[in-house]
Amino acid sequence: MARTTGEVRHRAGSGRVLAVSAAALLALSACAGESAGEIELERGESGMMPAIEPPGPEGFDSADVGGVSIDAPDDWEVQNEGGQLCMTPPGQSACAYGSVQLVPKQAANHPQDWPKKGDAFYDDDGWADNTDSCRSLNTAASGNIGVDKATLTSDHGQIFEHADGLKSHHSVWSVTCDNDDTFEVRMWFLPESDVMLYVWSADAQYSALYDEIAASMDTTEYRNAS
Repeated sequence: MARTTGEVRHRAGSGRVLAVSAAALLALSACAGESAGEIELERGESGMMPAIEPPGPEGFDSADVGGVSIDAPDDWEVQNEGGQLCMTPPGQSACAYGSVQLVPKQAANHPQDWPKKGDAFYDDDGWADNTDSCRSLNTAASGNIGVDKATLTSDHGQIFEHADGLKSHHSVWSVTCDNDDTFEVRMWFLPESDVMLYVWSADAQYSALYDEIAASMDTTEYRNAS
């Protein structure tokens, strides 16, 4: 199960389990001499147990930030804080190499309106708000290696469809560092909804998994609340 910090995510149980739990609560309460009013407080005003979020598909857990839901691999660490969600693969530093970041209201909360301003998501140098530091596996932790050049390797205008039916601008960059290391950055961006899904520095072994994660993104609740 994915480890989570910042927010507690609930799991779904079957209707049978909920019914048994409710019956057990009544029986225990009766034995303890609790009043009907006390029982209702435990069960909620409606008399039913609170609704809980369903789990993701097999191998994934359901995660949510700001009303945007997504499937997170169940063996990845999940951080949900500061208005953004970060999924980090096993053995890597949080929100660094190999990680996936989900950020609602990305451009609105960024001083330079990145990556929305000037359609930066389709520029060679639009792969980051600060393009000075190499993010290759060997240099990501040090942060003291510069960047030589970056190239948008995906087709201009490439789109990607998500679980809610919306299509994002999908961009992939190849970045070359001053020491000749290279790394790849991936971005799925919805300019109107202002939601960004971002692979900080892609780990090739998760190439197909990144697309699975992106395909599961659902902004319905987020857009309905806007």
